Amino acid sequence: MGLMKDAQRAVKLAKDIMWSRRAQRDLVSRLAHQPPLEPHRYRIGVYFADGRVNLYQLRQWYKPLATLAERYPVLILSRASGAALALLDESPVPVAYVRRVTDLEQVIHEQDPHIVFYVNQNAKNFQMMRYGRRWHVFINHGESDKMYMTTNQFKAYDYALIAGDAARARLEKVLWDYDFDKRAIPIGRPQADHYLDGAPLPYTPDEREVVLYAPTWEGDRGAAAYGSIASHGVAVVKGLLATGRHRVIYRPHPRSGVVDHAYGAANRAIIAAIAAANAADPRAQHVYDDGPSLGWQLAAADVAIVDISAMVYDRLAAGKSLLITRPVNPEAQIDTGGYLQACEWLEASDAAAMVARVDEVAHDEAALERLGVWVERYFGDTTPGVTTERFHAAVDHLMAEWERFAALHAGEEEVDEFEEEDEDEAETLGA
Repeated sequence: MGLMKDAQRAVKLAKDIMWSRRAQRDLVSRLAHQPPLEPHRYRIGVYFADGRVNLYQLRQWYKPLATLAERYPVLILSRASGAALALLDESPVPVAYVRRVTDLEQVIHEQDPHIVFYVNQNAKNFQMMRYGRRWHVFINHGESDKMYMTTNQFKAYDYALIAGDAARARLEKVLWDYDFDKRAIPIGRPQADHYLDGAPLPYTPDEREVVLYAPTWEGDRGAAAYGSIASHGVAVVKGLLATGRHRVIYRPHPRSGVVDHAYGAANRAIIAAIAAANAADPRAQHVYDDGPSLGWQLAAADVAIVDISAMVYDRLAAGKSLLITRPVNPEAQIDTGGYLQACEWLEASDAAAMVARVDEVAHDEAALERLGVWVERYFGDTTPGVTTERFHAAVDHLMAEWERFAALHAGEEEVDEFEEEDEDEAETLGA
């Protein structure tokens, strides 16, 4: 058994190396035909050191960044070739490939970004954060009550843009001696202003009730084992497909099955069941969604089933019926200090019981009223356009602060920030 696993790892490593080298060659060819960036144009940088597997963290910011770019030009700084290739194809704002620290320094020197956004806590963030005279701002890749949202790493950044009162209360429990009034700026969820944006739906609306099932991955340890595809997903999706009254939108986490092969098999079983249901009744128009765009699914669904993840709060921002799967792993940590203390749970059970629970929550007016209270606590005013205004106002404030400090230090001698240092040039394989 051990030899077989070693052989599988060796095969995967060889494939990753081949893919990475091919991606690097393709990227070099693409960049050779790209015009140079206009010097000193981009005052906002978005630093992304991860590979393509984590692009979902950046994709959710595409539309807010595109809107912001109408006020302040925005440039994405990508460290991995696979991610950079994808970004060149799909990003609504320009992309710079900065594989080496020297490449990063060159872009910083030529552009002088005043604000740098970060969507995750990649260790390579510190290679960017060494450069002063600019604001380093953590914007995260979602709002949730997971352990990740209370990391002391927030203190590493000059500022953090947070969703609202719930995020601040969560952080106040763990961050000692942190100036929340200054450094934690609430903006709501600007992505919610773009959930539909006039995008055509991949189905024709009819009398069917639309159910979004958007589970997370299985997690890499028991404390974070929130994924429900194997415990809930196969049964509830097959149950919904069989009613003739529901239309299923299935959007699994892109990392589903990377740790647990059984979890990956359950994911494939759901995808196959959706294909079979559509073949049997083309009018059903069930959707398996693995596309880069997240938004229309959250706004269009009549009821959503999600795991403990950022998807809870992405859907919460839509203010519509919501069910949370209760983890079956007893080690899974559930923070009941926030919305999860009052949410609607979906217990792992047989298909009939879970479908009945979906129908119950979809038509429960009292549950919707309770939901509205939590929407306000997490995101503030969700009137369309308001959260985008708050995002832009936060950036305006940071720009004004940059100008203020630049004036205070205008007469000081320049500091050479671009000293040589040892660095690991190797990319993450499969990036």
